[in-house]
Amino acid sequence: MKRRDFLKSSGALLAGGLLPISLVEVAFGKSKHENFTFAYISDSHIQQIKGNQFVRNFDTGLMRAVAECNMMDPKPDFVIYGGDLAQIGNKPELDHGLELMSACRHKVHYVMGEHDYYLDLGKYWESQLGPQWYSFDHKGVHFVVLNSILVDEKWVNKWSSGEERMGVMAGLDNPLGSPFMVGAKQREWLRKDLAKVSKDTPLVILSHSPLQKIYKGWNFWTDDAEKIQALLKPFRKVNVFYGHVHQIQYNQIGNISFHSVMATAWPWPYPSTYSQAASQLPKLTVEMNRADPFFERDATGWQFIDVWSGNATMHFQLPENKPRTVAYDKKNKRPEDKDYQAKKNRIPPQTHY
Repeated sequence: MKRRDFLKSSGALLAGGLLPISLVEVAFGKSKHENFTFAYISDSHIQQIKGNQFVRNFDTGLMRAVAECNMMDPKPDFVIYGGDLAQIGNKPELDHGLELMSACRHKVHYVMGEHDYYLDLGKYWESQLGPQWYSFDHKGVHFVVLNSILVDEKWVNKWSSGEERMGVMAGLDNPLGSPFMVGAKQREWLRKDLAKVSKDTPLVILSHSPLQKIYKGWNFWTDDAEKIQALLKPFRKVNVFYGHVHQIQYNQIGNISFHSVMATAWPWPYPSTYSQAASQLPKLTVEMNRADPFFERDATGWQFIDVWSGNATMHFQLPENKPRTVAYDKKNKRPEDKDYQAKKNRIPPQTHY
């Protein structure tokens, strides 16, 4: 399929789709490699109430995402699940989430989130899904899946139980928590993995937390981000996709383009709405165009990501709201949402929430 035809068909999807899923095109232009697409679903936070009762709208978000993924045209080559399948990571939640994901008709590669990990340090997750970090190649692109939500071992072992530890880490702004990191062991694995890859090979890095330092108060943060970025610096084309933040974010650091994907569970408000501390809102973050923060599907919309010449153009379709496009600006050399950033074009929800 030619790029123009692909974009045309994706436009039709955007017109009708309101579901929390992303479609990523990896496009090579006139090179020898074959273009392909993959889908991205993230942050479902399947939460058990008791027995076989689970929070309904979290289930619904994941079910709708899987259903739309199965109906995609063009069909994705595979699916990435971006982490936080469960809320407290117990067996009933993970089993229920995996049962809902089993309806997906495509190969799924899983990323681990902190809600999947801190109850039993990922033991049950690994027993069902395999290693916490790994890499694979697909049609000329090297994919790396990282576990970016690790913390210092001393912090891990200080709690009386896994339940207590998970309860602390599950709170977005709990001051008893600890900043995330990839860690020395995994960085060494990454160094050895990338040593086998040509510097001209496009890289796609998949993590749960952002591999950058956005907002430490909410743990939108990876402590050893700069060390990871240094390992990625020699490569010509690098795109990092992450979940965790439940909102639209994007950034450019050197040769690395960063893009978040939205959640199927709920949208986080921005740090500027956090009344207990001074705002540390970074310049890279643009407030979500949201009409109704109490509408359960608002800001959990559909997004199409076109990766072209190493850069991503992301189209967001939000329920009952204005679509948004974040595109790479060649002059400023970074992703930008210029339609939103022009004050004269803003609508009331963009300024009051």
